[in-house]
Amino acid sequence: MGGWLAILSLTLLSFAIAAFTLRLPREGFAVFGAFLLFGLVGYAQQGSPQQPGSPKEPDIAIDKESGEQMVELRHQLTDPNTAKPNYIVFSDGYARHGHFSDAAGVLRQGLKNDPNNLEGWLALGMALTAHADGVVTPASYYAYGKARAIDPGNPLPDMFMAQSFMQTGQFRAARDTLASLLARTDGDEAGTAPWRVRVEQEVARLDQMIANAPMLQ
Repeated sequence: MGGWLAILSLTLLSFAIAAFTLRLPREGFAVFGAFLLFGLVGYAQQGSPQQPGSPKEPDIAIDKESGEQMVELRHQLTDPNTAKPNYIVFSDGYARHGHFSDAAGVLRQGLKNDPNNLEGWLALGMALTAHADGVVTPASYYAYGKARAIDPGNPLPDMFMAQSFMQTGQFRAARDTLASLLARTDGDEAGTAPWRVRVEQEVARLDQMIANAPMLQ
């Protein structure tokens, strides 16, 4: 966990430097954050931050510390100018302490009266996935889908879902999720978005991995 804490801390520091020292425009927050997100995913596949010196099965269970990081990462990648409704704030409090089931329950109640809140559905998808130790369950898949339907050009629901698939070894599902994102946004205003290049590269990398090891799922 110590290695991941250091990596995530550096990631958030990089975002802070770009946003406040280099004065990255606010409209570029999501794009820059998406690049950082996929950098983490790539490192997770190529590096071994959780291995002290000998190979072992990676621990993908999400605890209190990574719950804090999960919330902070979502905050960094969503619009900082949009006020968060109380139910998201309360839910984040549960998630920061690793109480993902409680966080999801608060979000479900809040979304009944606020069904068009993209961040609410995104937070629900992340909380449900965290509660299932990183597995994208039918319920979390539904939540990500609701977020996607609200803003089809927003890459975050598919990026977070693909990240979870990769962390649990479902590389083909991750590849198909990202390829679907590219196909869905091709030709509209997101067709030339900067994040597309990185997603295209990630799809190509996953295609190569699957071609070299067809048993990957």
